[in-house]
Amino acid sequence: MIIYNVTINVSDEIHDTWLNWMKEKHIPDLLSTNLFVSASLNRVITNSDTGTTYAVAYKLKNLADLQKYETKFSNRFREEYNSKFSASAPTFRTVMQVEETF
Repeated sequence: MIIYNVTINVSDEIHDTWLNWMKEKHIPDLLSTNLFVSASLNRVITNSDTGTTYAVAYKLKNLADLQKYETKFSNRFREEYNSKFSASAPTFRTVMQVEETF
């Protein structure tokens, strides 16, 4: 199992708009590629003076599916995201392989 984690720091000014767009548009669009097994939207619990931080964990069966996503879809989704939110909700990505689940 692969976890493609996107961490986002969302400014207070756009929080509600961003959150609705993620729930209603962006996450469903990524899931509609049929490459992801599931996704979870997680709020990072920390004290922050600069907005709210979220981690979106997208699960994939294997690295080949992640590579397909990167090749066929990621540019379009990133461009759409960046045109709406890049300055007010910057992201960074982490790819993890699940070694074992207990």
